[in-house]
Amino acid sequence: MTQTDKKGRCHCGAVTWKALTDDVVTIHECNCSICQMVGFQHLIVPSVDFSLLSGKENLSLYTFNTGIAKHYFCTTCGVKSFYIPRSNPDGISLNLRCMDTDQFEKITYEPLDGQNWEENAGKLAHLSEKK
Repeated sequence: MTQTDKKGRCHCGAVTWKALTDDVVTIHECNCSICQMVGFQHLIVPSVDFSLLSGKENLSLYTFNTGIAKHYFCTTCGVKSFYIPRSNPDGISLNLRCMDTDQFEKITYEPLDGQNWEENAGKLAHLSEKK
């Protein structure tokens, strides 16, 4: 499978990043409390394949419950374009909504039942493994 660098950003452009991803991807749409509220569309990659290009000083951190997930928001526009997920603490979850989808050859969408977290989180564990 072909991999190339893809770029993403927050709404105002203060936070920009790139990540090495497959050109054909499956996006997970989670229905947990936070993902459902913010409309996050997950593309999980190994953390070694992610590079923050600008805006480190513009990031604010939010954690809750176990504190494992690290939710980063732009302090200017409030957008969460990526975060460290509880399901994959060795990875980064990119928000497809913060990326130009023309960068991908094919995108498919798959629901994830995050409301029943303990039963379903393991389905994502392999996504942050380096290929």
